[in-house]
Amino acid sequence: MWMIISDSHDNMEKIKKAVEIARENNVTRVIHLGDFVSPFAIIPFLNENWEFNGIFGNNDGEKLFLQKRSNGRIKNSPNWLNIEEKKIYLMHEPRSLYPAIRSNLYDLVLFGHTHRLIIKKYGKTIVINPGESCGYLTGKATCVLFNPVNSESKVIEL
Repeated sequence: MWMIISDSHDNMEKIKKAVEIARENNVTRVIHLGDFVSPFAIIPFLNENWEFNGIFGNNDGEKLFLQKRSNGRIKNSPNWLNIEEKKIYLMHEPRSLYPAIRSNLYDLVLFGHTHRLIIKKYGKTIVINPGESCGYLTGKATCVLFNPVNSESKVIEL
C-alpha cells in the first residue's frame, strides 16, 4: 500500500495523523507531491520504515535543506518514477497534466497544488490529486491510499 499526499503546508497535526494512518495501513511507500513548506515538516515521514519520494511545490522555500534532509529523495517537478512495474509521472502544479495523460506512457499521473481531490481514470492512466493534507483552503484534509497491485484508491480524511 502506498500513501499519496500533497500540500501539507507545515500542518504538523495533520502530518502526524497521516503518518499514523500510514502505519495502521502497512504503507510501504509515501509519495509527497510538494508544498511541505519547511524542512521540519518532512521529519515525521522520514523517521519511518517506508520508502519516501517527493517533489518540490511552489511554496517550498528552503529547497536545499529539504533536499539535504531527505537525502535527495525530494526532486524538482515534474519528475518520473518506475516502481513495482508502475510508470509514474509526478508534478506539483498541473502544467503538463493533459500532455502526460495523452501520452499514454504512464500508469499513474500524480499532482497537487490545486488542493482539490481528484481520482479519475483515462484509458490505462489513473490521475490522482490527493487534495490538501493541511485542510487550510477547503476545510477538508485528505490523502489517498493506493494499492499498486490492483490499482485501487481509497480517500482518507485526516
